[in-house]
Amino acid sequence: MSQVLSAFADGAVVAKRNLIKIKRVPEVLVFTLLSPIIFVLLFAYVFGSIAPEGLNYREFLIAGIFAQTVVFGATFTGAGLAEDIQKGVIDRFRSLPMSRSAVLVGRTASDIFNNVVSITVMGLTGLIVGWRVRTSLLEALAGFLLLLLFAYAFSWIMAYVGLLIPSVEVINNASFIVIFPLTFIANTFVPSQNLPTPLRVFAEWNPVSAVVQSARELFGNVDPALPPPDVWSLQNPVLYTLIWVAVILAIFIPLSVHQYKRAASR
Repeated sequence: MSQVLSAFADGAVVAKRNLIKIKRVPEVLVFTLLSPIIFVLLFAYVFGSIAPEGLNYREFLIAGIFAQTVVFGATFTGAGLAEDIQKGVIDRFRSLPMSRSAVLVGRTASDIFNNVVSITVMGLTGLIVGWRVRTSLLEALAGFLLLLLFAYAFSWIMAYVGLLIPSVEVINNASFIVIFPLTFIANTFVPSQNLPTPLRVFAEWNPVSAVVQSARELFGNVDPALPPPDVWSLQNPVLYTLIWVAVILAIFIPLSVHQYKRAASR
């Protein structure tokens, strides 16, 4: 028990260090905020002009933008760890009397802050273009928490990748290659029913689709013009998302801690 508390206490110190780093390099936060604004405006006015008749595309869109942004935001974890390895920061942490998992706990925790800021900016931009929350405050908060929880789990995947491939350039390129199709072959920007059969099946069981569907239901943005989903994953999106979160954390937390020990000993 004391080791767990020590890991969280040391992780809080590392998280504070990462947040101070953002303060000293504000350009990172600026571009983090500009990206979701551009995506909301671009998709709302470009894709919205060709949306199916009867579909309230701007309300359909925002949950997808939320999911895409928080998943891409998880790449900060991998890139940050890769940078720390390149600069020898991990070796300095290793020389200190701190928990071995503290660096990973602090890194993933600090990235929650980035996602909270991004979601806040996206939400305000969405309200400007016509998005509305049509459920209760508690349901809306549950939607945001589920997005952040999935992003937190995904950040552990990127933590493992960042420790496995300690190169910021490679991490950024590899992340784009994997995350881009994962977030687009889903129900993020178009109804999955409109996709060709192989892509539709992938999209229906894609965890990103479940996160998006969960957010739409919790925000009250499920459009009656669309047919209800006929697969279990999208009929029970919250449960399916939580299953994915549990599986990812169960696999990648131990893998990341093990890889951190190997990376720190190189």
